[in-house]
Amino acid sequence: MKALRLLLILNLLFFSCLADVEAQSAISAIRMKIPSFMKGDTSRINKLTEKGMKYLSKPQNLEKTKAYIDTALYLCEKGDIDIPANLHLLMATYNFITGDYLNASAEGTLAMEKAERNGEHEVLVRSLYLLGSFYLRSGFYNESLSYYTRGIELAGQKGLKRLIQRGYGGQADVYKSMENTIEYENSLKKMIEASLAVNDSVTALRGFYNYGTFMGEESWDLKLVDSLLTRSYELAVALKDTGLISRSLGNRGFAYYLAQDYKTALSLYNKSLQYCKVTNDFIMLSNAYGNIGTIYHDMGDIEKSVKNYKQGIKYAEMVNDYYELYWIYNDISKMYLKQKDTANAYLNYVLYKQYSDSTMIMNRNKWVSDATIRYKVDTQQKEVQLLSLRLKNQRIISIAFGALIPLSLAIGLLLFRGSKLKAERRISEMNRKISEIQQANLRQQMNPHFIFNTLNSIQYYMYQHDKLATNNYLTKFSNLMRKVLENSQHTSIPLSDELNALTLYLELESIRFKERFDYEIIVDNEIDTLMYKVPTMLIQPYVENSICHGLMTMKTKGKVKIDIKLKNDYLLCTIVDNGIGRDAARETKAKKEGNHNSLGTRIAASRLELVNALYGSSLKTTYTDLKNAEGEAAGTLVEIQIPVMT
Repeated sequence: MKALRLLLILNLLFFSCLADVEAQSAISAIRMKIPSFMKGDTSRINKLTEKGMKYLSKPQNLEKTKAYIDTALYLCEKGDIDIPANLHLLMATYNFITGDYLNASAEGTLAMEKAERNGEHEVLVRSLYLLGSFYLRSGFYNESLSYYTRGIELAGQKGLKRLIQRGYGGQADVYKSMENTIEYENSLKKMIEASLAVNDSVTALRGFYNYGTFMGEESWDLKLVDSLLTRSYELAVALKDTGLISRSLGNRGFAYYLAQDYKTALSLYNKSLQYCKVTNDFIMLSNAYGNIGTIYHDMGDIEKSVKNYKQGIKYAEMVNDYYELYWIYNDISKMYLKQKDTANAYLNYVLYKQYSDSTMIMNRNKWVSDATIRYKVDTQQKEVQLLSLRLKNQRIISIAFGALIPLSLAIGLLLFRGSKLKAERRISEMNRKISEIQQANLRQQMNPHFIFNTLNSIQYYMYQHDKLATNNYLTKFSNLMRKVLENSQHTSIPLSDELNALTLYLELESIRFKERFDYEIIVDNEIDTLMYKVPTMLIQPYVENSICHGLMTMKTKGKVKIDIKLKNDYLLCTIVDNGIGRDAARETKAKKEGNHNSLGTRIAASRLELVNALYGSSLKTTYTDLKNAEGEAAGTLVEIQIPVMT
């Protein structure tokens, strides 16, 4: 019943429209018709800029904004007029809204610099807020806070009170992204206070709505949450903002649901539905119907619960909202399981898993997109610094050349050589960063693969109705998942953390396969497990292969032994099992899976190649088939050479 997601969508739409800035410098064919006597008229340029600003809050009218921009640029070009700060600001805002973030940054910086030189304080404050939005979108939170803080302070000093609340709203977005709940709450309070002081109902509405939604997720203070969302509802009604009317009602309903006042919660959600249908807000319709289904489920009315769940699913499918689909199917599965209807519980659980995986893929793609934007911004900043340095050097060379030609030539040669070395280092640094991003992507692939295999075991015990085993398995699984999620945030982790996660994995597999194998982990006394680091989740896929393909098809009890020793410049991890051997495992595997290869070991091998590329090493993984005295297969030995990282 996740109301917080709706808040994030609203914030992006609102503050992208408030951050006033502009677009590309190219002059397109779309221009406003202007009389010839107005060419070069500065006041005409300012009027065109003001009109362009008015259309920014309406996405369907962005083409009009672009037309005003091109016309204003045409006048500047024909009249040989320097582009004013407010036109740079309009172009920056347009670029930001249309996703051209790098040009938005460039135009926003020009607007800020020109406004500061000319004493245009309002344009300067808006430019600072735009740059704050840009750095928030790029993931540079400290820089974003710095720009917002500077804008708020300047607005206060120059008496621009109607701009202060926007700065606090921007700071709130940054603190929310940083998950700093204390400062997020403080910023929302300041945003509301500043908005009310200047009768800015639009910003006050967003402040009350965001604050109420946040408190509804973070606390059990029903009175406070209801008060905040009621103010949000009243302001939305006054402003005829149907979207926020429905969301305010829905989030109030959620607060009453948490307080177990189901009657009031149903009344508020049904009222919210009326407004959702007017605006065809399918996402909110899906959320509201799904929550109503959960309320009826908790009230014990299964028939009405199923009816509303189906409505929620219908509207979510209309907009491919995987998030709403996965939590609704999850709730339905739990409902049927509680009713001991295992068939329907299983069918809905499968759908929940399908949409849960789709949501995970979408989140991973967003992470890659955000990482790419941040990388481009970081690269652009370095290139600007390098260009600035080159220009400075060129000025020095020009002065020296006029004074002493031989010395100038010598300095020029030295600078050329230095510039070439810097370029080579820059290319090397870029390649290293690309390798790190690739390695991070591989870690993201590893974790879903591992979690999927483990969830199969939990599902098995759940449908066997073995409550004790299920509870024991879930407890260990939750501990393992906590470690996996913590470890996956880092490229490398201490060996002790890797071994702790590996031990939990072995315990889970031992329970899953009813103790059909023993295991042993031995670490050389020379190894400081806290000091030495290894790539995250590198050892586990090989251990998994030993268990699943080497030991589980044996009729007798198996054993797997993990031994880690310190060599000259690497750690040698040896994994030995007494299984059926690789040849027999391949035959068994071919019968079941065709030509499928182990995803985990392929990813691990790729990561080891990246580590070699990053550190200039030639480490590898080797396999040895073990034989007994009669020459029969007696298991497999895997040796993994892991680089020493401290």
